[in-house]
Amino acid sequence: MTTTPPNRFPWPPFLFISAAALAVICDFLFPLPWLSSPLSDLLLAIGAICIFGALAIDISAMGKMKSAKTPILPTKSAEHLITTGAFSFSRNPIYLANTMLMFGVALIYGSVWFILFGIAAAFATQKLAIEREELHLAQRFGKKYLDYKKRVRRWI
Repeated sequence: MTTTPPNRFPWPPFLFISAAALAVICDFLFPLPWLSSPLSDLLLAIGAICIFGALAIDISAMGKMKSAKTPILPTKSAEHLITTGAFSFSRNPIYLANTMLMFGVALIYGSVWFILFGIAAAFATQKLAIEREELHLAQRFGKKYLDYKKRVRRWI
């Protein structure tokens, strides 16, 4: 059973914050066309739902981690395997919520850049964090994690 953390650098927050900053910069320098009303009004409502859903997932997942006394930061070794709450439908609910937040902002502000950089951040998060975290959890929790991995999808 390993106690070595899955990462030395907190990739996910860095990637999503960088993606949002790049989207804002690109929106300013290279604005892309967006859909017009009434479709844009519908997308605005969907964006708001995405943001509220993302916040609910984040709060739920972080609450479960805190109550289980396991670290939220990806630079710390997991103390407990959480499989309930938001973790019952996604093995990575916080990263899912971060991606939903990017898409929600895209739909509210009419920004193609937030969608593009949201996809890029999600892909980079999978490669730089999730895959390493999965190895860590498999080594740390063995069959219990592998059974959970079979039941619950990586993203949703």
